[in-house]
Amino acid sequence: MYPSLRDFVAALDARGELLRIKDRVDPVLEIAAIVDQESRAPAPRPGMGGRKNDALAHGLGGRALLFENVAGSDIPVLINAFGSYSRMELALGCHEAGHTPGGFDALAARISALTRPVPPRTVGELWERGKEILPLLRVPPRTVKRGACQERVLTGDAVDLTTLPVLRCWPHDGDFAALGYPPGLNDAVPGLGHPGIPAADWEARHRGRYITLAGIHTIHAKDRDDPRPPSHNIGMYRVQVLGKNRLAMHWHVHHDGAAHWRSWKALGEPMPVAIVLGGESVLPYAATCPLPPGISELLMAGFLNGAKGIPLVRAQTVPLRVPANAEIVIEGYVSHEAGPIGWDPRRPDAGPLGPGAVFEGPFGDHTGFYSMPDRYPVVTVTAVTMREKPMYPTTIVGLPPQEDYWLGKATERVMGALLKVVIHDVVDYDLPMFGAFHNNASVRIHKAYPLQARRLMHAIWGTGQMAWTKSVFVVTEEVDVHDPAAVLEAVARRCRPSRDLERVLGPVDILDHAAPAVGAAHKLGFDATPRWAGEAANGVPAPAADDERRLATASDAGPHLARLRRLAGVCDAAVPIPGWVFLRADRGYDEPDRVGLGARVRDAALALDPAADGAGALPYLVVVGRDVRLEDAVEPFFHWLANADFGRDLALRGDRAGFDATPRTPSDATPGWDVRPWPPVVAHSTEQRGLALARRRGWGLAGDESLPDLPTEETPR
Repeated sequence: MYPSLRDFVAALDARGELLRIKDRVDPVLEIAAIVDQESRAPAPRPGMGGRKNDALAHGLGGRALLFENVAGSDIPVLINAFGSYSRMELALGCHEAGHTPGGFDALAARISALTRPVPPRTVGELWERGKEILPLLRVPPRTVKRGACQERVLTGDAVDLTTLPVLRCWPHDGDFAALGYPPGLNDAVPGLGHPGIPAADWEARHRGRYITLAGIHTIHAKDRDDPRPPSHNIGMYRVQVLGKNRLAMHWHVHHDGAAHWRSWKALGEPMPVAIVLGGESVLPYAATCPLPPGISELLMAGFLNGAKGIPLVRAQTVPLRVPANAEIVIEGYVSHEAGPIGWDPRRPDAGPLGPGAVFEGPFGDHTGFYSMPDRYPVVTVTAVTMREKPMYPTTIVGLPPQEDYWLGKATERVMGALLKVVIHDVVDYDLPMFGAFHNNASVRIHKAYPLQARRLMHAIWGTGQMAWTKSVFVVTEEVDVHDPAAVLEAVARRCRPSRDLERVLGPVDILDHAAPAVGAAHKLGFDATPRWAGEAANGVPAPAADDERRLATASDAGPHLARLRRLAGVCDAAVPIPGWVFLRADRGYDEPDRVGLGARVRDAALALDPAADGAGALPYLVVVGRDVRLEDAVEPFFHWLANADFGRDLALRGDRAGFDATPRTPSDATPGWDVRPWPPVVAHSTEQRGLALARRRGWGLAGDESLPDLPTEETPR
């Protein structure tokens, strides 16, 4: 919608959604701690469709922040620019004065109309149809001779990545030794550090700084001689600063950028890459959008840009085109020599790190946990180009909601139109906050035949990036799919664990630390639709007389909860949603002396009958760690999905399902079930949080409320 980042900033400023901060701030932890709190604050403007589609977070997001005085750099930092429904609508042009007013649902309706063409019946309809389609001819990108992104060009020794205000977001970012790995693993990697910065200062000030909101531009090796390569891809991956002109490129094996890299690796040549910051306001969303095969992110960006193609200019030192209106472009080559991921130096058979690679990470990720370090390829930077006075856009990720939450909710709404084309059963769906996008999808259908919900589950597990979805809840029209509490209660009421669960083994997000193997785990579907004849399973009839059974609630489960609290190893127990009971076990991060505690508590609790204590049914029981707040609407379910594998950690007892979702260590492995190294929850220290709150109060961003109840390094949850 806006032709450059600075135009977008001006619009945010005019609408009262931006705060310019002139006080000096530190890019090492301080900015991130401030934004971690700001993203949970009330947003100054509501979005057009947020209330209808998001019962919990429609009014959150705080303000966009422009830090104009950042220690160690003369470049301002823009953050949280996309961190609310209103700001995302503005960025995509679906706000009240945009090209498609009506919010995300209006954009989805436009896409739906294009994907479901109806033959015109009259000349008038033909004319109206032409007015819809003809502007799409202007959607492809166009090449221009000059771009503002190249007003300054730095090459050779003039390249110095430490002059950019790149953030360290979380205390353990880049510090793999803090998570139990041997120190010094990268000491022999060429180009790390800085000739003008002592090693101790590098560790204190530059370790673990990550570029987080850049579009990563790559092409397939087969298109290397094509001036307009059809494979031109934009992804958004984290990039770690390693030295004066060295970076680490982290991508998942299923990403297009990684596939492009493998094509160059097969050719035996380093891969050209452009790391682009800023540009048109639609570009960050387009880079994250899960598009169908053959649809370029640049085409999507042009469509969202009011059917105006993105202008591209030839890069200075790599054979790529880059957005001409960008703020900063980092050009370079990704080493083709790096070995595959899955390298753990603590294993006796690990072998050497190998050439062209670095041990990258850890990194505080969108899962709310640190993603563990691994081997990734090194990027050698050949040029940095920028505007004369650039801005540096960035973001942080961590426990939701962060800025990426609203980018993800835009995808949920906008791309829902395409999901309905691929899977006709979908009436509506929701990616709830507690699922962190890949861990849960709640889907509403119009039920027309037996076992339709199970067919839908398998369709989702076979569709694009939805394939990584760890759990699927299926409900019918009478349940508001955007109300997590209503969906969870429907699951407890209608989905009998002995009959209505669908468990499969398949691929999951490689960031799923609970998976017994990298990227492979058991997934679980919950059929919470009304039971019809023909849906009997495991000897349980359908429908059954007690399918609509009374569920236990917090008010009538008191005696049963008291009995659960007396179990060995239990700190507390609660019923946050009717039919769901959560237990806090006395176990936290990295406590190998408490091996098996969660499973023992789970099994002991399942042996106790709620009916014997006068309580209603509690078909779902979850054991979490000691620091989880059971009274919170999101936190218990977030930890359930993040910490449980549905093969290893699910126990069925009669008509009840129990889950061990406690933190573990590799010592918890049992025959046939591995447990990989477990990460801590991302958190700032109590001191850092207090300083951030004080600064926010000084800028008028916070009142006299106490610190937001977030985990800290001292109580990591």
